[in-house]
Amino acid sequence: MNDPLGDMLTRIRNASMRGKSTVRTPASKIRRWVLDVLKDEGYIRGYEDVTSAKGLPEIEISLKYFDGAPVIRELKRVSKPGRRVYSAAKEIPQIRQGLGVAIVSTPKGVMTDAHARTANVGGEVLCMVF
Repeated sequence: MNDPLGDMLTRIRNASMRGKSTVRTPASKIRRWVLDVLKDEGYIRGYEDVTSAKGLPEIEISLKYFDGAPVIRELKRVSKPGRRVYSAAKEIPQIRQGLGVAIVSTPKGVMTDAHARTANVGGEVLCMVF
């Protein structure tokens, strides 16, 4: 798999469009860090570590819905393996005039665009959520 984070985002997007309550993805640190941000921002209910039938570590993500519609309307990978997108603290993009969230990987950890601007750190723009 070339892009594990993109794979997780696609799994979340597909499961929410189908109305699934949970979705599983292989476990990794970067996925947990992104899921922590999504949970803190209220886009997912939470996640927990589980073991697959083959004995491999996985993450089970509990998706969130409001009035039968998924909370996540748009989930898009910005920085891809073939084209990395880096941004300075003052140039981090705002998603939908601040209604959405850009998730940024900085030297101080993975955080939202607002937290990165407040901490005055730039980094790699991983994905955007609305």
